[in-house]
Order: sequence, then C-alpha cells, then structure tokens
Amino acid sequence: MTPQPDPEVGAAVKAADRAHVFHSWSAQELIDPLAVAGAEGSYFWDFDGRRYLDFTSGLVYTNIGYQHPKVVAAIQEQAATMTTFAPAFAIEARSEAARLIAERTPGDLDKIFFTNAGADAVEHAVRMARLHTGRTKVMSAYRSYHGGTQQAINLTGDPRRWASDGAAAGVVHFWAPFLYRSRFYAETEEQECARALEHLETTIAFEGPGTIAAIILETIPGTAGIMVPPPGYLAGVREICDKYGIVFVLDEVMAGFGRTGEWFAANLFDVTPDLMTFAKGVNSGYVPLGGVAISGAIAETFAKRPYPGGLTYSGHPLACAAAVATINVMAQEGIVDNAKRLGESVVGPALRELAQRHPSVGEVRGVGMFWALELVRNQETREPLVPYNATGEANAAMAAFGAAAKKQGLWPFINMNRTHVVPPCNATEAELKEGLAALDTALSVADEYTA
Repeated sequence: MTPQPDPEVGAAVKAADRAHVFHSWSAQELIDPLAVAGAEGSYFWDFDGRRYLDFTSGLVYTNIGYQHPKVVAAIQEQAATMTTFAPAFAIEARSEAARLIAERTPGDLDKIFFTNAGADAVEHAVRMARLHTGRTKVMSAYRSYHGGTQQAINLTGDPRRWASDGAAAGVVHFWAPFLYRSRFYAETEEQECARALEHLETTIAFEGPGTIAAIILETIPGTAGIMVPPPGYLAGVREICDKYGIVFVLDEVMAGFGRTGEWFAANLFDVTPDLMTFAKGVNSGYVPLGGVAISGAIAETFAKRPYPGGLTYSGHPLACAAAVATINVMAQEGIVDNAKRLGESVVGPALRELAQRHPSVGEVRGVGMFWALELVRNQETREPLVPYNATGEANAAMAAFGAAAKKQGLWPFINMNRTHVVPPCNATEAELKEGLAALDTALSVADEYTA
C-alpha cells in the first residue's frame, strides 16, 4: 500500500491523543507520540507519508507482520458469525485455538487457560503454582520482565518494578546467567552456567525450599536484552525444581510462536516446564490474547477442585479466531522456518559484521528474529553507552542513536543500552538488508559517543 499524506487528519489525531490519551510508562507532558496512519507487512507510515520499516514488530508481537489478509479475513468471518460469547461455554474458535496451541507446546502442556495478555497469564500461572504446592514464595531473575500487573511487575527484574514494589508480594530475585556482564566472575559459558545454578540453589537453601512455590524465567529474556542462556542452564533449573518440588514456569510471551525460529524457545533447550505463559505472537497481536499452557500434574490439581480464577473475556472468539488463523498461516507459509533460516544466514552474520566495524557495539546476541546489540562507550572496559536507567541528558547518546535510525526510515526497539533487532518473522531478505543498512548508519552516530 502506498501511503497517502494527509497532514490535517494527522494533526487532529495528534491533538486528540494529547488531550485525552494517558500513555503507559511515560511522563505524559514529555512524550511526542507519532500519529500513525496505517501499516502493512513489515512497514507502517505516518500522516505525512513517511514510511518506516518496523524493527520492533509492534512490541515484539507482529510475528506475521501487519494486516495479514488471511487473519483479517478470519476476524471478519468470526465477527459475522459470533462476535463474543462467555468463557464457560465450548465454542469452535476457542476449542480449535487451544488444540492448535497444545499441539505445539512441549511435553504434556496440553491444557490451555486463556487470558487477555501476557501479564495476566503470568498472574494466573503464579496462582496455579501456589495452589498446587501450597507454598507462597516465587523466585524470578534480575534482568527480566513479566508484565505490568501487580504480581507480574513485582516479578520483573528491571527498573519498571521499583515504583510498585512494596516488598510484600512474596517474590525473591536472583541472578540468572549473562556472561557479558557476569555476576559470577565467570570467563566461559560453562563457568557462568555452573555458577549461576549454584547461586540459584544456594538462594533456595537460604530462603527455605519448602516455602517456594515456583521459579519463573523468560526462556530467553526479551526487553532485558535477549540473553540466550548457556547450554545446560534451563535443564539445570528443571532439575533443581524437581529436587525441591518447585513448579517451573517458563515465560514465552515474547519468545514464543516463531520468534526464535522454533514454535517455542523451550525447544531450543530441550526442556519442558510445568507451566508456560504465552501471548503476543499467538495471533500477532491482532486481538488481545494470552494464556497458560498447563501440565497434566497441575491440571489434575483442579480436576475436582475448582480453580479460583477467571476472566470475562477468557478465550474471546475474535481473539481465538485470530489465533487459529495466525497459527495456520505460520504453518502454511513456513514462517517459523523463515525466522530460523534468515536469522542464521542474514541477521546474525550482518550484526556480527557491524560489531566489527562499530566501536559502540559491545556484544551481539540472539537467535531467529530475536537479537540485541549491547551498546557501550568502551569495548575494552564494557562501560555502557549510557548509565543504567538513564533519562534526560544522561540518555543523550541513545536518544541520538534512535533519532538517527528513524531518520533512515527504521523504527528501532531501544531499551537502556540496547537496541533490539526484532522484525516480523516473515520479513523478507530484502527488508532485513534494508533495515540492517539503516542500522549501520545509525550506529555511526552512537560511535561518536564512544571513548
């Protein structure tokens, strides 16, 4: 679709937004949201006709791009047939969505509890774990994000938690492996893995194994920096959970449904959790949907005992119809394989080549269509390009980098000292090369801030 400029409409949209919309994670008077006129495939455009290649996939959810015609048609067809229906009934779209998801989850995660998004999926996974074990505490990692609702934000391990954390949610944080900025003085992945597992088990010992209901981890942490865990780590956590009767929860809200070149990132590590949360890519974000995939043992807990939780829109027909269409499209069009193939042959090699030429790039890491560049002021000392949780003038280097990317027609995903490369999983090789070229230019601006 060719963008048609209409600045007058754009101005009206912007004015209404500024007058009435309260934006998340923002100081309301300090933001300047772009007025978006439309989107298709890997691109979106504003009312002035400027087009941007979206290397954020929305918020890492448009895994099949914007406006896929088969998913749009499925939503329209469902709306014409049954727009909505209460969750206590069996309806075709809901049943089929659950079946398709269960076919792709690892192990015996065959029961699906639908939520509206990832955060409430995490809330319900924690509730299930506590009820299943009769225990209270939940352990989660620093450098993590699990959602914006009360329990989920307390589980989160980055600064977005701080304002809401009253230290009363029964959450214990620990350090997960991240060799580039190791908390364990490790020099190899093997050392990092072993020491991280030792640290986790020691923390459990001092907290009291009989008090811990669950350990929750993002299979591959997303906004925290796409830190692929070292071989053996997740399997080691699984063993520790089994040893102490702790429920193992994997958060696949961001990594699931093709993002890593697998249906679920857990498949990369040959590990099966007891509970797995999902959202985002399950229907490319076209209609809000999330859920919890539940193992047989935990499902059995509620076979004759009512589960004390639910949502008015659990398994909403429009959202489930979008999920059915999205999963079928991904299978029919080979989108998961596309993410894997182009991640290995195009994105990974290109990012590593950029790292060789740009002093602002400290590390490249990722898999599939799930990558991050760690930006630094000094490659030798690994000093971050801007201070942790920097704002205002202290964040000038990252702001300049972001502005340079947008000037090149690339919309970047920036978080602290990282830029994430997370295009749609069905992006073409040509689109990826276009975005990587724009990223190359923007990194030259970041280079100006290096020592």
